[in-house]
Amino acid sequence: MKLFGSSGTRGVVGESLTPEFVLRVAKAAGTVWTGDRVAVARDTRTTGEMFVNAAASGLASVGVDVDDLGVVPTPAAVRYCENQSIPGVVITASHNPPEFNGVKLVGDDGIELSVEELERIEDHILTEEFDVAPWDEVGSCRSVGTVNDDYREELLANVDREAIAAANLTVALDPGHGAGSLVTPDFLRELGCEVRTVNAQPDGHFPGRQSEPVPENLGDLERLVRATDADVGIAHDGDADRAIFVDEHGQTISGEASLAALAAAFLEPGDFAVSAVNVSQRLVDVCDDVGAELELTPIGATNLITRIRELWRAGENVPIAGEGNGGIFFPNYRLVRDGAYIAAKFLELVAERPASDIVAPYQDYYNVRINIEYDDEAELTAMLNAADEYAAASEATPNTTDGYRLDYGDAWVLVRPSGTEPKVRIYAEAHEEARATELAEDAESALRTAVDDL
Repeated sequence: MKLFGSSGTRGVVGESLTPEFVLRVAKAAGTVWTGDRVAVARDTRTTGEMFVNAAASGLASVGVDVDDLGVVPTPAAVRYCENQSIPGVVITASHNPPEFNGVKLVGDDGIELSVEELERIEDHILTEEFDVAPWDEVGSCRSVGTVNDDYREELLANVDREAIAAANLTVALDPGHGAGSLVTPDFLRELGCEVRTVNAQPDGHFPGRQSEPVPENLGDLERLVRATDADVGIAHDGDADRAIFVDEHGQTISGEASLAALAAAFLEPGDFAVSAVNVSQRLVDVCDDVGAELELTPIGATNLITRIRELWRAGENVPIAGEGNGGIFFPNYRLVRDGAYIAAKFLELVAERPASDIVAPYQDYYNVRINIEYDDEAELTAMLNAADEYAAASEATPNTTDGYRLDYGDAWVLVRPSGTEPKVRIYAEAHEEARATELAEDAESALRTAVDDL
């Protein structure tokens, strides 16, 4: 696909992402979809309203009525689409910086579109083949104001509310100024938790911290956990489809460790788990211990969703899937990454024992990630050629499911281009931090040398 990456399409506003482009995406989607209603939603980004207006105009121009959901977490928008049996356009750039925005397309089953469905829409965008309606058949737009409340009520009905309430937990929460600010604080309080917040005012400039919930951005939350003697800290990204945790000592828990802990809690023998090619050995070990199968895909929510649906068609049970970035699927609940639901499932575990104890068995590996930005296709090509040569010269056999993954037994390194940003990402994992750092920096050196030689 030329336009849609591993989780929709994203770009810097005014450069690679413009209202004109979003208008064309909406016209193409409205042309391909057979229904007469489509939901449109957004996160808190300052450019969100502009792009919602563009999307609504594009849909109306091809004769489709629009339900404007306002600012809602992505999982709330997905829930609405499923319940109403209508597709949706979600304006979000998830974890990206504030100058970014993006478009995510959801089917009338409440599931992000498959690669095949996205390619059909992409063909209409590129050829500009749109079913433009005559003036007296254009669509109308109405506002729907109950989406967040309905979403929260459904969350409450699908977690162990009594167990969490009985534990009298104090929770520190950092929604990162995103859409989760409008739902998760109240949701946690209704679960019976004492909630303390930071960066909880909806603000698309993300003044308190950047949207991505990575350790370097969670200093405020770590301090809040320690200052309030909280049992756990929870952080979201911009559209609240991720949850990252901080233990009771104020230490950020890696997403790989929380995924492994949740998998250990909810997998049974014979089940399947699905993750991406950058999967941590932690999850591999959990699946081996439980007797579950682990399926690997290219990185990105679209690829995980596609494989989960294939397993469903084969009659397999997939209780959990996800990546080590805090984006976890509980497919038997709903096939979407849902930050508030992930948080509640982790709280069910914290209700029984401290967060640090929950993840203690999964702390033996160290992870390093390096991002290398590129300015043009020539630099990207040079880095990918260098990655190919680097892999060929290594002692490990590369896994090329998505980029180049080299497994050394005690450690691994992965080099792949981002599906959402102009970056090449390098991931490494090892039992020793020095070993992981060495692998990542060695690969980085090879790629940067290739760019310098242009």
